[in-house]
Amino acid sequence: MEFLPVFFDIKGKPCAVIGGGVVAARKVAMLLNSGGRVTVVAPDLCSTLKQQAENGAIFHIQSRFAPEHLNEAIIVIAATDDREVNKQVSEVAKAHRLPVNVVDDPDFCSFIMPSVIDRSPVIVAVSTGGSSPVLARLLRARLETLIPGSYGRLATLAEKFRGKVKQHFSDSGQRRIFWENIFQGPIAEMIFAGREEQASNALSKAIESSGKDIQLQGEVYLVGGGPGNPDLLTFRALRLMQQADVVVYDNLVTPPVLEMTRRDADRIFVGKQRANHAMRQEEINELLVKLAKEGKRVLRLKGGDPFIFGRGGEEIETLSANHIPFQVVPGITAASGVSSYAGIPLTHRDYAQACVFVTGHLKDGSMDLDWEMLARPNQTVVIYMGLLGLPVLCQQLVAHGLSPDTPAAIVQQGTTPSQKIVTGTLITLPHLATEAQLKPPTLIIVGKVVSLQSKLAWFTPDQESEGNFALTRNN
Repeated sequence: MEFLPVFFDIKGKPCAVIGGGVVAARKVAMLLNSGGRVTVVAPDLCSTLKQQAENGAIFHIQSRFAPEHLNEAIIVIAATDDREVNKQVSEVAKAHRLPVNVVDDPDFCSFIMPSVIDRSPVIVAVSTGGSSPVLARLLRARLETLIPGSYGRLATLAEKFRGKVKQHFSDSGQRRIFWENIFQGPIAEMIFAGREEQASNALSKAIESSGKDIQLQGEVYLVGGGPGNPDLLTFRALRLMQQADVVVYDNLVTPPVLEMTRRDADRIFVGKQRANHAMRQEEINELLVKLAKEGKRVLRLKGGDPFIFGRGGEEIETLSANHIPFQVVPGITAASGVSSYAGIPLTHRDYAQACVFVTGHLKDGSMDLDWEMLARPNQTVVIYMGLLGLPVLCQQLVAHGLSPDTPAAIVQQGTTPSQKIVTGTLITLPHLATEAQLKPPTLIIVGKVVSLQSKLAWFTPDQESEGNFALTRNN
């Protein structure tokens, strides 16, 4: 290693920052967040530092740098735009054996300021030895997705029981194995789900029961897989997808999203298509209970959001009735994700002050919807699963008061490289959709906001994919 990674305890200790600009302000913020008492030496201060000095958060010496400014400091940072001044600060600090960092100049540094992931008391630091701070920040951003904020609470719990575990396990190897099981098992998951008291009680029992067989408790993760693009998954969804033993997934879960689950997990398809249900909803509910009672971590992966036309409420009702622990992770629902990728804002001050979501399943050849409510002016109507009933939908909206020229759009496989957008009016859209040979999954958007699509469209699928398709006709 070119540098020895260490962590300084600077709480209540004097720290010196030479320089009063924006870069210096970033370093001051890090020192303050770590509890340091910061003195800034500079003829002038940027607005952020000036306000901190006025509020008493920092002490300001309005002067150019002089060696005596380091007399009380235990750590020094030089962040001026004058390399000669930075060099002088470095030389004085090193002469006094003070750790010194000169921003963007590794030759003058005795230590490097890393990119930090703060999950206090867990701190992760990433450094490239000063050779590429931008790369360090990119690596930090990637690690941010892998380390939930609740890891700090997990570390706090471990600290609380550290002495008790040390008394119970005299061998360091045994302690290591015990903690590995805790940090990767149900107790950690309780912390991540916010059930800290339950986690504390479970950890206490785990210590007392160590060496005995403990019955594993299964759990169900009800996770929204979003509208299809894996980049739109939440951090929490990704973490649970990677740790589940069994994946129970729907027809609307795209292959790229499914590939984000654990490779060695069992996968069970329970998708529903029109007139072709792989498994009835009641059977799915019972399957989740059965798998959890076997001690398995079950990922119930759904397209979009579990609570928006996803029957998530029905599933967790059954889980709750059977005393099965569960978590719900929201996903980006199709209305939000698909409209964004299509360039259609669902609300707009000039066009729509309300938005309504409905499902467009046909029932006995007709749609059982509140047409008068849907045909109100100045709102956007989003219809899920309405491709087959599109002609009926458009006819009924016109019959109940909307203008035949009301802008309307239908989007196939939104947010993915196969996205297709067809825009028109309530009169023209059914024919245009047939002409485009659209297939499910689709989303229909009706309202004046659709007229903005050509102006606001930003997502262009791969030119070589079949998704590069847009068809518009308003007359």
